[in-house]
Amino acid sequence: MERLRRLRGIDDKHHLTLMCSDLSELGSFARVDNRQYRWIKGGTPGPYVFILEATKEVPRRLSHPSRKTIGVRVPDHAIPLALLAEAGEPLLTATLQLPGDEEPMNDPSEIRSRLEKLVDLVICGGPAPAQPTTVIDLTSGEPELVRAGRGDIARFGL
Repeated sequence: MERLRRLRGIDDKHHLTLMCSDLSELGSFARVDNRQYRWIKGGTPGPYVFILEATKEVPRRLSHPSRKTIGVRVPDHAIPLALLAEAGEPLLTATLQLPGDEEPMNDPSEIRSRLEKLVDLVICGGPAPAQPTTVIDLTSGEPELVRAGRGDIARFGL
């Protein structure tokens, strides 16, 4: 977690994301009511991160320090799904946008050339989409757009 925050140049108030293999894992890490579940189910798997209240299973250092919230995501791409299957547990993730960069990094060759001494592994699966995930906060009872990205926000009434 500290290594990820250092690499990204972010503090503990920036939400990190727990990437899960499917919806069944979410309940262990985030409190989800029926209405939130319907919104999440409609956007997963897919390009969405949902901000939810963290459960006690989430170590305090991983959740937002004042709000006790966590981002959760279920991807729809074969590589992260294979990594999740191999790990057998959620993975901590964040958009790869380095300090000073205007856009997230998405080209594996560029990532390797800039970060190969700072990360353990770069998996080349071709370029990722240039646009990051859409981030939606579900903690207030109604969806609130935190960051517009690849995911369609109309399905959440935004």
